[in-house]
Amino acid sequence: MALHDMTAHELRQRMDAGELSSREVTEALLQRIEALDDTLGAYITVTGEAALAQAQAFDEARAQGEAVHPLGGIPAAVKDNLVTRGVRTTAGSRMLETWVPPYDATVVERLRAAGAPLLGKTNMDEFAMGSSTETSHFRQARNPWHLGRVPGGSSGGSAVAVAAGLAVWALGSDTGGSIRQPAAHCGVVGMKPTYGRVSRYGLLPFASSLDHVGPVTRDVTDCALVLNLISGPDPRDSTCARREAPDFTAALRAEAKGLRIGVPMEFLEQPMDAPVKAAVEGALRLLEEHGAEIKEVSLPHARYAGPVYYVIAPAEASSNLARYDGVRFGLRVPAEDVPRMMEETRGQGFGLEVKRRIVLGTYLLSAGQYETYYVKACQVRTLIRRDFERAFAEVDVIVTPTAPTTAFPLGAKAADPVAMYVSDLFTIPANLAGLPALSMPCGVDPDGLPIGLQIMGPPFGEEAVLRAAYTYEQLAWPGGAGRQWRAGREVAVDVG
Repeated sequence: MALHDMTAHELRQRMDAGELSSREVTEALLQRIEALDDTLGAYITVTGEAALAQAQAFDEARAQGEAVHPLGGIPAAVKDNLVTRGVRTTAGSRMLETWVPPYDATVVERLRAAGAPLLGKTNMDEFAMGSSTETSHFRQARNPWHLGRVPGGSSGGSAVAVAAGLAVWALGSDTGGSIRQPAAHCGVVGMKPTYGRVSRYGLLPFASSLDHVGPVTRDVTDCALVLNLISGPDPRDSTCARREAPDFTAALRAEAKGLRIGVPMEFLEQPMDAPVKAAVEGALRLLEEHGAEIKEVSLPHARYAGPVYYVIAPAEASSNLARYDGVRFGLRVPAEDVPRMMEETRGQGFGLEVKRRIVLGTYLLSAGQYETYYVKACQVRTLIRRDFERAFAEVDVIVTPTAPTTAFPLGAKAADPVAMYVSDLFTIPANLAGLPALSMPCGVDPDGLPIGLQIMGPPFGEEAVLRAAYTYEQLAWPGGAGRQWRAGREVAVDVG
């Protein structure tokens, strides 16, 4: 098996046995990036020299007998809205095209402390606003399963990098499905933890009450390992929970018996492709055949999740993006006075989708509209959260499709923002309720494109989610990682 085709825990075993060095793995991945990324567009910035130096330092420390983190020496990538000291952080926008932060995000600090070489910063929709990575200022990322299809978004670059063997694992952010939806489209595992489980310090904000940082990996075991690394209290983030995180790998038990799985009929009644519905129903049957209890649950207010999200998210985005004014950092377009300079800077620095959401959010927060829209949306958000609380009193996890369709053609929804917004129909409720949610492969459609299964758990119920995901993974693909992401990278090899 090629090095780029291995999971983090498989590489760890080979390294611990003395069969591989971190430098060898890092060199192999950098060569693959050089060969394929002009086509795939997974990265905005590649930090090859720094990654090799980090790999060499890890190998030397290990040779001297220093303790090794489970992800130590395993090369990773980071979405380009997580700040990195000395490495430009663009958020996929012209506004920050040349900005180099003076500090690291907390999750990046933890990555570096573990000794994981940082391969680079991954492509994304501008300021995480999009579901296809088509709003990136830099270039379009392409789905490694089919180059004419989108990889999903906004963490499309992270999903492409992991699926195509251009990184072993990656970090993304998820505001309304931005980890899970690209994970589904690219046939990998992506997880949004509970709000507050992982620090958001150093994440360039889109919608602060909805933003989450989480892993994109090749299998469920790797997902648990990365979650172990990035979880835990952080005094620099006031919204980060003070509770210590458990060892998530202890939840990886292939045990369907006794697992109570809720299926919300409101979700399955929504429009979706027939192969998607069939694949999810097949996954549920497999779990039921091995002892899981499948139970219908009701989430009556979930149908309002989309409208609620597209009030709250733009409103918070309007507030957060006000800092990009041409005065303090980022792009500045010279003009005859300060108001004109701000206008020109924002006009030229932001793309169309970002402008659309800023204008909408500014309107929603204006006098006379705030009570009508924003306050009402927050009240309905509470109803959605309470629906989940009632459902989780009866079940351990809730299962739905991740996305209503498989990856759609490039440009197919670019002129219709409402059609694009529907891509996140099934993922948004977990963000509104702050719940942990994971997407994993559960099949392919007739065109050979991956289908994602979403598993949601109660607040701080990551262990239940991981147990259910690991159980399904072992039942569907005995022996570990699924065939889906391996097949996806075979396409990328052919391209190369």
